[in-house]
Formats: sequence, C-alpha cells, structure tokens
Amino acid sequence: MGLSYLLDTNIISEPTKQIPNSNVLQKLAQHNGQYAISSITWHELNYGVDKIPEGKKKRLLQQYLYTLEKNHLPILPYDKTAARWLAQERYRLVASGQTPAKEDSEIAAIAVCNRLILVTRNTSDFKLFKGLILENWF
Repeated sequence: MGLSYLLDTNIISEPTKQIPNSNVLQKLAQHNGQYAISSITWHELNYGVDKIPEGKKKRLLQQYLYTLEKNHLPILPYDKTAARWLAQERYRLVASGQTPAKEDSEIAAIAVCNRLILVTRNTSDFKLFKGLILENWF
C-alpha cells in the first residue's frame, strides 16, 4: 500500500494530548503506513518542543518525536515542484484578494504535488487551495 495521507500538525500531535481524540487515534491505527508529514510540520513539532521549559512534559514530547523518527515516519520536503505549484496558486489567490498563510500554503503544496489527502482539523484554513483534497479525522 503506498502513501495516501499527509497529516497536519494538529493530527500527528494528537496522541500526545492528555485526552486524545479517539477518532483520530483510530484513524492513525487504521491507516498506519499510509501517511506522512511535511517538513513544515516536522519543524512545527520540533519548535513546539524546543520552546517548552525543561521537565517531564518536554521529555515525553521529545520521546514522541524520537519514536516517530525511529519508526521512519516519512517526512516530505517542500521542494522545487511544490514551490512552483505554490507560486501559481499564490498568484491566483492574491489576484482574487486572498492571502494564504505561508506554512499552510507550503503544506498544501506538498500534499497536492504528492497526490495526498491532507488530514487536518483546520479544514477552513485550506479550503481555498485548488486541487487539494481534505479530510478531518476529528
């Protein structure tokens, strides 16, 4: 089976919550091996952990990131193809009076260029992008 999904930060981080959403956990288990994250999400996860003060919570989150890496979670880059797609899409959106957020735009570009469904809780942040398929596992 190949990759089918690109998980946004709010999906891949859900297992770290004190009371994680059971639907998200079920979908993660059901589609194990079929999802990746973007390099943008990897940055957001690491930045989030780096800014937490030393302590038990930080150690648990560092362990979670280590586990994702150890289990070879695919991390897809924002590359030349995604940059070109986004340039065209950004031009279209700006011309229509809409200015998309940089990180969300790059995540959308990675999903579209890799023909993946973007899984996010924040579907409204991504609905403007042409050709992007969205799912909300919450």
